Amino acid sequence: MILSRREYDRRASVQARPLVDNVDEVAKDLEAGDVVLTDEERESLERWARRPKRSQALALRCRIVLACADEERSNGDVAAELGVTPTTVGKWRRRFVERRLEGLHDEPRPGVPRSITDDDVERVIVKTLEE
Repeated sequence: MILSRREYDRRASVQARPLVDNVDEVAKDLEAGDVVLTDEERESLERWARRPKRSQALALRCRIVLACADEERSNGDVAAELGVTPTTVGKWRRRFVERRLEGLHDEPRPGVPRSITDDDVERVIVKTLEE
């Protein structure tokens, strides 16, 4: 079945409606903890959030954590500012509190491991550029 853009948007907005009246209160209750940053962590997060060649998903995660560290804001407040859901903010807040900077990187995905190593890729690139 093919949907028009208008019908798709309508259905998506119906599905996105909250099941509770006050989403901010529920999101605040689900927060994993306060985010307290060291100077080194703040510097790394700010650098990762600014880098144009860095994964944009990682940059968003960094912006979420930096916003959570400011003034002990609720998940709902941070979500509204960054254009994500309170659940997303809660996930990255919790992962940062549990694993610090390492928690912001993508976890290994299921499937067959890579058959070409980074060394093989580097060797091909160097050989290509030298010829």
